[in-house]
Amino acid sequence: MDVFSSTFLPAAAEAGVAIPAVSRHIPIFRRCVDPDDATVLVSRCSRPEAPMGGEFLMLLTRRRLVVIQETKVLHRLRLHLNANLRHLSNVSWNLDASHSAVEMAATAVDGVRERFRLKLAEPDVVWHFDALLQNVFRPARAIAA
Repeated sequence: MDVFSSTFLPAAAEAGVAIPAVSRHIPIFRRCVDPDDATVLVSRCSRPEAPMGGEFLMLLTRRRLVVIQETKVLHRLRLHLNANLRHLSNVSWNLDASHSAVEMAATAVDGVRERFRLKLAEPDVVWHFDALLQNVFRPARAIAA
């Protein structure tokens, strides 16, 4: 089993994503992510500026951010965002522990500002996701001796 497969399934389970949804989304994720890239987090999310735009499933790895849109009526899947983390700028997030959510935003290479609201199961998970996002987007820098 490759690194992506062995880390994706536990992250999806941790996020509470149902197995049928995982089965539908994984072929698209697999085309976007290298087999040796470890999954950091998986989360259902929505776009605050387009509440009727359907559901989204976000995958964050050490190298990529991939977001798939699922339409409301026909449940069709469409790749919404597939970006190398080096090509994202102005990445920010705000925690909303009272609503068990994290608002995340990033500017893609084409200059479009992408905003997502991650829906989390419990308020305690908000702090866990904050730590994961900090680990990926604001890694500790080595102190020069």
